[in-house]
Amino acid sequence: MSNKGFTLIELLIVVVIIGILAAIAIPKFSNTKEKSILASMKTDLRNLVTSQEGFYFDNTDYAGSVNTTGQVNGVGGAGQIQFSPSTGNVLTLTYISATGYKATITNPSIIGTIQTCGVFVGPAANSPNAAVTLEGSPACW
Repeated sequence: MSNKGFTLIELLIVVVIIGILAAIAIPKFSNTKEKSILASMKTDLRNLVTSQEGFYFDNTDYAGSVNTTGQVNGVGGAGQIQFSPSTGNVLTLTYISATGYKATITNPSIIGTIQTCGVFVGPAANSPNAAVTLEGSPACW
């Protein structure tokens, strides 16, 4: 009679090795979702800047708000651009003047230390946070 198969010790060693590999790998991938949400927030802000520049070309002023139906021309912050942020992202657009605005974006599903991204156009005083140092370039804090 031939005894083929694995002993209990051999199976336990394999389970322990798999457990060690999982303990190493899981933390590496745990913040991947938050990184992708932050990337979507920055992308939304870049797209907002592009839409605002198109609006500025048409009106010589920046839009004061966004909508999902279409561009509404206007000046003094009365205009609206057609823009819809990614799912879960919450946009706050603040009209400053005909030469500038600031915007911030958040996502309630982020629980890490970085939770908000922002961008500004115009004078540096428009910056929504000290982390945002370059005009038209989104940064997160």
